[in-house]
Amino acid sequence: MQLVKIVRRLSKAVQGLRFEEPVSHVYNPLEYARQTGEQYLERFAKQGCEALFLGMNPGPYGMAQTGVPFGEVQTVREWMGIEGPVKRPKNEHPKRPIQGFGCQRSEVSGRRLWGWAQKRFPAPEDFFERFFVWNFCPLLFMEQGGRNRTPDKLPANEREKLYQICDRSLLELTQELAPGRVIGVGKFAESRAKLALGEDWPIASILHPSPASPAANRGWEAQAEAQLEALGIRF
Repeated sequence: MQLVKIVRRLSKAVQGLRFEEPVSHVYNPLEYARQTGEQYLERFAKQGCEALFLGMNPGPYGMAQTGVPFGEVQTVREWMGIEGPVKRPKNEHPKRPIQGFGCQRSEVSGRRLWGWAQKRFPAPEDFFERFFVWNFCPLLFMEQGGRNRTPDKLPANEREKLYQICDRSLLELTQELAPGRVIGVGKFAESRAKLALGEDWPIASILHPSPASPAANRGWEAQAEAQLEALGIRF
């Protein structure tokens, strides 16, 4: 599958990057959760889908545990029907252990996004016939105390090297998927998509479901759906 090859190239390219303090630990779930991540690609990625939803990077209790973007454990296992062994990263943060599908913590952003998808599309095949979900950056960055550091907060020299790789991979993936449009889950993803893809696809965004967003905590689902309907996406 061409998408698997694209993602493996991305994984190998970012694996060679180095990051300085305050980043102390970097997780690459494309590498240690490859088996379940590739199940997701092989089962659900459809060429010519209506829209590609693009997130920023993995969360510690979502994709970092399952290899699936926004991959809240229960949803990935019970709705998508994906489960399998997940290895441990070589440099594991003691406060952010990788437990794979044994993780008991819930990823709020993933629960919100995939929970909405489940309500609208009880069968995952129906959702993925129209949409696909991916992340711009495959790496999770953590500081010594366990705090997440998002890609946009990296030093400029580290950020630029990372973005070059991720931009190239996003372009390859989007060319292969050929979605009708790209929708950033949050403004960061929208801005990166515009830079990576240029004028080849319509690009917009919806509100990010993060619990750190006061707006998202005031009914993310209804707001996101209204934004999608304003873009002409009907349910």
